[in-house]
Amino acid sequence: MVRSVSVRTVANLGIALALTLLLGACSSFSLPSLSSSTPSAAPEPGVAPEMPATIRSDEIVGRWGLASYQNPADRARTEAAARGQCKQPYVIGAGTSGGVIMHLADQATPQELRLKGSPSGKNYIGPPGPAGGEQDREIVSFDGRVLITRFTDKDAATRYGNMVYVRCAPRA
Repeated sequence: MVRSVSVRTVANLGIALALTLLLGACSSFSLPSLSSSTPSAAPEPGVAPEMPATIRSDEIVGRWGLASYQNPADRARTEAAARGQCKQPYVIGAGTSGGVIMHLADQATPQELRLKGSPSGKNYIGPPGPAGGEQDREIVSFDGRVLITRFTDKDAATRYGNMVYVRCAPRA
């Protein structure tokens, strides 16, 4: 008797499983005459046009002394240190498509980056894409002589800090 009960239970479970699979397969097919809902195309995400930055790329092309700080109280000292680096300047070049040639975080080879604006009024330097992206750096301040940037990626921002670029005097 015990054996017939367990056989009957296994048979019932097998039938239930077969019906479940059968019904699941039916719902995955969409026949126009049997379907109550009309298939709709998924809306494509809107790509907002790139906002121009308030700083032009030709304003930051040139030779720069470079240093960085973590503590805002060290800013003045870091600017002086960056000015001292003009003997071996960091060169920001002009890109072929209107951008600037700079390094991304942890990249040995410089590449063309874009200056990008944002609805909040902040400016960014980074690869093509939305402003404030993971590889971008925010322009914290720029007065024509001193440029301060900070990477938007938290890990890169922690490692590199606030990057201070001080424009070097033209070569004599």
